[in-house]
Amino acid sequence: MRNWRKWIAAVSTVVLSFSLAACGGGSNSTSSSGGSSSDKPKDKKITIGLSMATLQEERWQRDRDSFVAIAKALGADVKVQAADLDDAKQVSQAENLISQGVDVLVVIPNNASAAAAIVDKAKAAKIPVMAYDRLITNSDVDLYISFDNERVGEMQAQVITKLVPKGNYALIEGADTDNNAHLFKKGQMKVLQPLIDKGDIKIVYDQWTKDWQPNNALKNMENALTANNNKIDAVIAANDGTAGGAIQALTAQGLAGKVPVSGQDAELAALQRIVKGTQTMTVYKPLKKLAEKAAELAVQMGKGEKVQADKKLNNGKIDVPSILLDPIAVTKDNIEQTVIADGFHKKEDIYKK
Repeated sequence: MRNWRKWIAAVSTVVLSFSLAACGGGSNSTSSSGGSSSDKPKDKKITIGLSMATLQEERWQRDRDSFVAIAKALGADVKVQAADLDDAKQVSQAENLISQGVDVLVVIPNNASAAAAIVDKAKAAKIPVMAYDRLITNSDVDLYISFDNERVGEMQAQVITKLVPKGNYALIEGADTDNNAHLFKKGQMKVLQPLIDKGDIKIVYDQWTKDWQPNNALKNMENALTANNNKIDAVIAANDGTAGGAIQALTAQGLAGKVPVSGQDAELAALQRIVKGTQTMTVYKPLKKLAEKAAELAVQMGKGEKVQADKKLNNGKIDVPSILLDPIAVTKDNIEQTVIADGFHKKEDIYKK
């Protein structure tokens, strides 16, 4: 009996040692863009936390709907929170998602720097984080997916400068707290600066638009017109919302349709203005493609799988693995071949009288 006990004890020791060794090896199996896969069974249902800055604009509603649809098709659950442009509220909502034990957190930051606190809290809980459309600065965010935002700015300036190669320009930029707004402006200046240096164009007004709000863009444009006695030859507006505000101010002075105005996001109202002739262009970013790709990657990250990124962007702290999709400039000449052909908007809605 004593010999049997010795034999059982010896076998148990060997099995325990083998098990500990196996666990020790598995704990190092982490991906560059996801969490640890050692404690995530492959058949486990993934829960994604989607923290959004706002659902105010049409585009963010489209992003949410496409993201949720593809994530669910892949077998994942999605918990969505929108912060109504409130930094503190977004951090609080993200904390709530983290406390619920989501497997991955996807963040569209209202404030690029304030959202770094969200990344820190998620990292402490060993939850991977994806920055969606807007980069989170000075953080250890795992992955960034967006469009080439510098290219967006270049497209805006290229279309407008082709129409107005000389004259006074007003820049109605986006929110200073949004890293994308800085990238748009950087792209714009790549085109504008050589013309400024030549003396062909002059930037007579340059202002950020708080929270991207159209009413703030309206005030900016009113100030630009007042300061320059209405002598504005072209407007670079960062998106369709700011374009709408700028055009409202131009309309009040009888200048709508006479002063070219850029935009971005291919919102229905903007496309209607392009057809009418009061807005010159917008930048179409196939949001469904972005949202669906992000959802696929989020599921992979939630499972602890490695995600392939072909670029890296520095966020002030690290070089973030990044995936950047191509935007498309849209004018009245290619509306049918772009947004209508893709089913982004219906022809009858755009050309509605």
